[in-house]
Amino acid sequence: MAATTAPRTDRVPLLARQAAAEFIGSALLAATVVGSGIAAQRLSPQDRGLQLLENALITGAVLVALILALGPVSAAFNPVVTLVERALGAVTTAAAALFVACQVAGCCLGVMLANLMFDLPAVNISNHDRTGGDLLLAEAVATFGLIVIIFGVVRSGRSHAVAFAVGGYTTAYYWFTSSTSFGQPRHHLGTDAVGHLRRDRTRLGLRLRRPAGCRCSCRPGRVAPAVPEHARTGR
Repeated sequence: MAATTAPRTDRVPLLARQAAAEFIGSALLAATVVGSGIAAQRLSPQDRGLQLLENALITGAVLVALILALGPVSAAFNPVVTLVERALGAVTTAAAALFVACQVAGCCLGVMLANLMFDLPAVNISNHDRTGGDLLLAEAVATFGLIVIIFGVVRSGRSHAVAFAVGGYTTAYYWFTSSTSFGQPRHHLGTDAVGHLRRDRTRLGLRLRRPAGCRCSCRPGRVAPAVPEHARTGR
């Protein structure tokens, strides 16, 4: 007589797994963005265009990888994406608050790890201000485009392609925006052009409007885009 197998039950609650995915994904994304920026500056110190290309390609690549790996659980990696999910009723208010906290904490950890991997101080408050109407406009345009990309792909029933769409768009907006789309809200709290912890009063509001790192979580019942945040190299 064949033995019967009891239905598998997850020992870890779904919300806990989602929060862990947001934390880990945000940390890895921030570490990659910042680490590649530092490496680009060291490897190509005289060529800012090459620095930006290196940073953009690596950021796009890691976004694809992270969305594919963590998307089945949760891959927003961005407070704006999470807030949009909340507005659409995909997550509860409590879950959204938890995810945002994990995203910010993960980003800060990733930045510090990147700095330490390159033998830099874990924390360094930058005084590099990024201000100006041109940068605000660039962030708004890039944010709008990201939202269109994420939800356009998901709602058209091509969720399997979101990772590649987001990675490609992220690589592109490094180049077509004057701000290089330095726009993750959580990343804003964590990075400078070379990944140092910083404060930037002017751009906080704009970054909160933008789903950086469009990590798109396309598990049943939830649309969670996610996108990378990135620092402009050499600016």
